[in-house]
Amino acid sequence: MEEQDIPIDINTGKLLEWLINRRHCNKDWHVKILTIREKINNAIQDMPVHESIAKLLSGSYINYFHCLKIVEILKETEADTKNVFGRYGSQRMKDWLDIVHLYERDNVYLAEVAQMLIRNVNYEIPSTKKQIQKLEQSQTDLEKKEADYKKSENSARSEFNSVCKQLGIPGEHIKQELADKVKELPEIYNKIAKKTKSLDSAVEFYCSFVNYTLGRQHDGGCVPMVKYVIDKGNTTTYEWIYGEAPLSISEPVSSIDLENDSEKKKVGDVDNAGINFGDIDINDGIDFGGDLNLEAGGEIDWGDRNAEEAVPGDIDYNISLEESGIVVEAAGHEGGIATGTEAYTVLDNPRTRNDFINQLFELEAFLKLRLYEFKGDDGVNFLSFSQLQDSSSALQRSTLESTQNMLDNVQVLISEVLDTKVQHLHNIKHSARYVDVLTSTLKQKLSLVEKMIGLQKCTREKREKAAEEANAVRPLLQLLIQRTKELQTEIEKDISKKYKNRVVHLTGGVNVL
Repeated sequence: MEEQDIPIDINTGKLLEWLINRRHCNKDWHVKILTIREKINNAIQDMPVHESIAKLLSGSYINYFHCLKIVEILKETEADTKNVFGRYGSQRMKDWLDIVHLYERDNVYLAEVAQMLIRNVNYEIPSTKKQIQKLEQSQTDLEKKEADYKKSENSARSEFNSVCKQLGIPGEHIKQELADKVKELPEIYNKIAKKTKSLDSAVEFYCSFVNYTLGRQHDGGCVPMVKYVIDKGNTTTYEWIYGEAPLSISEPVSSIDLENDSEKKKVGDVDNAGINFGDIDINDGIDFGGDLNLEAGGEIDWGDRNAEEAVPGDIDYNISLEESGIVVEAAGHEGGIATGTEAYTVLDNPRTRNDFINQLFELEAFLKLRLYEFKGDDGVNFLSFSQLQDSSSALQRSTLESTQNMLDNVQVLISEVLDTKVQHLHNIKHSARYVDVLTSTLKQKLSLVEKMIGLQKCTREKREKAAEEANAVRPLLQLLIQRTKELQTEIEKDISKKYKNRVVHLTGGVNVL
């Protein structure tokens, strides 16, 4: 094989070192390049309007090969300045020819383009690619984050709608809607009271069993509150306590504050909801504003009870019941007024309502136990045993099917009493704090929805901006790769000329990136 056919392989990363070692370039080439770069900067300031020149000057660092192309273009644009000796009178041409000559002296141009190729291959192109990858990864992360925000928004909106659906309100003016919804409680309680009548046989069965087991009547009565609702319905607590219906009912005014949240009431303000005494510790004494001497053996001086004329400012305690207008019946409270908690119905009063629910659970537990005994005896009626033959007919008639039916009725009623909506409305009516907490919770859900929408918008804008930046960098990368390939080809050709046109390969160059 002839020497001309042997290719020359040069590693791109060691190209500059290779050129210096083979004395194609000097070690001090970078000192000379400063003068050339300064001349190029000055020459660029005075360039003719030409499309090819504008294309050369855009998008890359000007090198020796660009200067050669500019000289070729100036030969056309500056042709009218050429004299009879073939020299150009144009200063532009003189400047660029001077630059080319300086480049070619000691092959300074070769050292510079070698360094440019190494920098592009090792730094510029990888850095630009990483920048694009980072922007693409940022788009992916932002897209996932936007999806998470959307998921959180849907979750908060779903929870808000779920609670509003349970309460039966649209959720626009929450406190007002809750206050209006509480008005449905009486109708709900009346329906529950009517359904309680279906428990008559279950209550009879339970009472008969308890009385038979004790051998006597139960002192307090079995499930008295359930029996009362079965017999009398959902009456006022007043009637449950005193056995007689009141002439009039005066329920406490609703404690729901419909004022705006920003309008906070000060301690001592008086409104239609009552008087706010602030925080009073019942363990602390009440300060009457004076010293009260209650020494041992001492008496309280109430004044002269027989005095005919009272001193202005004193209170006359000698008033008969007839004069006061208060009528007290010896038996019962006929003609009384149901006020305070006594004005609530038994299913509405928190105390009697809890008794009613507890007794329903008591009844359920009893029926479950009886049902277990029935099933454990292979369906044979346990009341057929000799020890229960003297029991009441309610016990002897009970079967597996009838007990199961009674248990079903009890469980249906429990589910209705403990229905989420009913419990919400009950707590809303009897607890102003509960209303505030519930309203605050719903508003927080709405606030979270709005926050998630805002975060989605912000994330979407960032993602779109990252996409725009990536789209702007991609053409620059392609241009950089293209110019680097051109530079690599020019260097290979130039080195090939120095070695009798042997084939030169720059390995590890832009093609492997």
